[in-house]
Amino acid sequence: MTATGGGPGPGTEARPLRVGIVAGEASGDLLGAGLVRALASRRKVSCEGVAGPRMEAAGCGSLGPMDRLSVMGLVEVLGRYRELSRFRRELIRHFLAHPPDVFIGVDAPDFNLAIERRLKAAGIPVVHYVSPSVWAWRSYRVRRIARSTDLMLTLFPFEAAFYREHGLAVRYVGHPLAFEFPLRPDRDGARRELGLDADGEVVALLPGSRLGEVRKLAADFFATAAWLARRRPGLRFVVPLVNERVGAVVRAARETHGQGLDVTFLDGRSREAMTAADAVLLASGTAALEAMLLKRPMVVAYRVARLTALLVRPLMRVDRFSLPNHLAGRPLVPEFIQDRVTPEHLGPALLRELTDGARREMLAQEFTRLHELLRRDASTEAAAAILALVDDRSASVTGR
Repeated sequence: MTATGGGPGPGTEARPLRVGIVAGEASGDLLGAGLVRALASRRKVSCEGVAGPRMEAAGCGSLGPMDRLSVMGLVEVLGRYRELSRFRRELIRHFLAHPPDVFIGVDAPDFNLAIERRLKAAGIPVVHYVSPSVWAWRSYRVRRIARSTDLMLTLFPFEAAFYREHGLAVRYVGHPLAFEFPLRPDRDGARRELGLDADGEVVALLPGSRLGEVRKLAADFFATAAWLARRRPGLRFVVPLVNERVGAVVRAARETHGQGLDVTFLDGRSREAMTAADAVLLASGTAALEAMLLKRPMVVAYRVARLTALLVRPLMRVDRFSLPNHLAGRPLVPEFIQDRVTPEHLGPALLRELTDGARREMLAQEFTRLHELLRRDASTEAAAAILALVDDRSASVTGR
């Protein structure tokens, strides 16, 4: 499938630029789609790989379903090791048989870096978009990254500093969501869209987008909602559902732990749900960044398999895990992990976010500062860096 952009520009090839790309899960699909569009605006592009619906809509052909890569945790990955390994070998064979002008791995480092290493060894320029959390844990992976990539594109400035310290080629491009989200969110407008009362108190519950994490968090999220509702009469909850499978798990958790709650389920629309909310309870990940960009007080939770937690803990280099706290360099938002993901911990933290006016003002100011720090046209900057790499490689091969 070919994505075509604007008219010919400097360095435009007679044939389309062949791009191989592999993205994992919804956040990777979003980043990949923006990148494909930005590349296509500068060159004629033929793109294929592992793509989600947004990437396919942007013009990228798919060699396999993206949800095959949507798995979390060390133990969980081991359970699907054979399937994932077989799929990775298929992709390597394909790209070696049909070499792209550049290969881009979007996130999913444990899957993509092995592909990248093989393709780089074959002389194919390789880019990794979205840094693995080497600055947080398993920092020894930086050596593997150096062997596997020609260029690392990072979403956050502290990541670029880490790679420069280790001598890797890196470009900080900013985060596409920071450029996309307005600096001043329209809370009243979001409430009108969702049919919510302008003055009522609303909490958004986002237990994740992956089935595994939702199974681990949904019950405690609804139990926390029940804890909170007993103390805040009239409190409403909005719960966006990413798909039917996740929705079934979430609705079952509500029946067991949240009967009697005033709950509105939404078909997607997580951004509107968070914009409309007075506070958000969410699973750690991109949703925490989105809540920060929407200037919403939040409580962040995360839980993985117990064995995964035992294996990971000795490898951690930091004492916090949510993106707002990493960006701020301090514990800005409350976060709870593993056995601390309980109503007794989450409930009081959420209650504070709802009732402490001075804290809400402080968070709004700090979240705005961080938003401005990240507010670059990331897709355009990433595309420019990738095309510069391709052109430099082409020039060195042809001797120009």
